[in-house]
Amino acid sequence: MDADTPLAAQLAEDSRRRITLRGRQFERPATTRILTVANQKGGVGKTTTTVNLAAGLAQGGLNVLVIDNDPQGNASTALGIDHRSGTPSVYDVLVEDADMASTVQVCPDIPNLWCVPATIDLSGAEIELVSLVSRETRLRRALDTYLAQRVERGEPRIDYVLVDCPPSLGLLTVNAFVTGREVLIPIQCEYYALEGLSQLLKTIQMIQAHLNPELHVSTILLTMFDGRTNLAQQVAAEVREHFGEQTLRTAIPRSVRVSEAPSHGQTVLTYDPNSTGALAYLEAANELSQRHADRDAAAHARDGGAAEQERQDDHHQHEQRTIDEEQR
Repeated sequence: MDADTPLAAQLAEDSRRRITLRGRQFERPATTRILTVANQKGGVGKTTTTVNLAAGLAQGGLNVLVIDNDPQGNASTALGIDHRSGTPSVYDVLVEDADMASTVQVCPDIPNLWCVPATIDLSGAEIELVSLVSRETRLRRALDTYLAQRVERGEPRIDYVLVDCPPSLGLLTVNAFVTGREVLIPIQCEYYALEGLSQLLKTIQMIQAHLNPELHVSTILLTMFDGRTNLAQQVAAEVREHFGEQTLRTAIPRSVRVSEAPSHGQTVLTYDPNSTGALAYLEAANELSQRHADRDAAAHARDGGAAEQERQDDHHQHEQRTIDEEQR
């Protein structure tokens, strides 16, 4: 096979990823990271990104919780989680004030991965939430309580929480934004995907101003990337130009295996772990965890440097006061 063909290049890239990522343990964050996966445009890969990044992080040895906040319940399907009507779900948490611990299910295929499912009941939650007290903060309070309960019970700390959102900007998405401390935006490498981005960013700014000052866009992931087309290359270049710091180097290619996996009740990482799509999501999960670890280390170094500078300043001031007193 000609080594310069696109197929040969892809095979070489997949081989590199397999060697690099085999058995790797990902960096554990200092505190629980809560990411809301959002984009009001449908079909950009929100749910696919949520479940596959979660699976990748869990395979990297981290404890991960997925909150399926989309009435379609596709994240629950992909993780093999029961979400028939009547199953304890995120609806009970939001509308009935149920304890989140009573709704959490274990993913059958991947250790260290849990899910709060969504049932068809959630489709009516937008209307029911309107009249409830603290309607925008109900999911956040429930999650914070659950995470604290795990610590009190001596259970392993959750390292990552990924909240899947519906393709809208209603109360369910607002709850997800208030819950998250970070936003992860999947962007399909098509022209229309860029059109709604400005509206999404305005919504995030509004949530920052009124409900959740901690919220910020930390990560952008390019999905459905086809390097053979000029349009995909142009969209990717434009996103990287405007959001270079937030955009992951890894782009998720179009992949039949990624699309097939949910029909088997699996993520692509368990359905076909050697496929191009699975390796790309695993590499993105590794990059996501490593980036945060690098930022933590940089922040720690800055804090340490500032503390050392403050100590030196205090010492210098003390010496100066001593000299002044001696002179007097």
